[in-house]
Amino acid sequence: MTTLTTTGDTRTAANSAVDSFLSAIAGATIPDCDAWSDHAVLDATVPNWRMHRYGPDAIRAEYSGWFADAGQFEHLHRVPIPGGELLEYDLTWVQEGVPHAAHHVHLLQVEDDRIVRDTVVCGGRWPAALLAQMEASDDQPPARHVGG
Repeated sequence: MTTLTTTGDTRTAANSAVDSFLSAIAGATIPDCDAWSDHAVLDATVPNWRMHRYGPDAIRAEYSGWFADAGQFEHLHRVPIPGGELLEYDLTWVQEGVPHAAHHVHLLQVEDDRIVRDTVVCGGRWPAALLAQMEASDDQPPARHVGG
């Protein structure tokens, strides 16, 4: 089930770049995405690594590997912030016949309807077997007492 959550008024000029970026993620069309400014910076923290990419071509090249398969947002939370937007999502897709998922948080700075900085934290790419292990190890939330 897809859960889309938006906090506040997101009807700003900055959102068309963010909308384009999200569409390219889900559609695996990053090579055609024109969301970044000429001086854009990607600051990415991934499992056991941190990297920087500079300029739209380098960012597209990096993200083309991350988002090579079309997928869907199982959860998408968008929060407008001064000068940009904060995104948090769970993305699912099928890669070589195996269901996968990822959890990302992006802090996007936008100027003149282009992303100028993307600070992203990625938990990794998880195949179905690992997702099942994670789910099995999760604590269950305590029962909520209603009424009284």
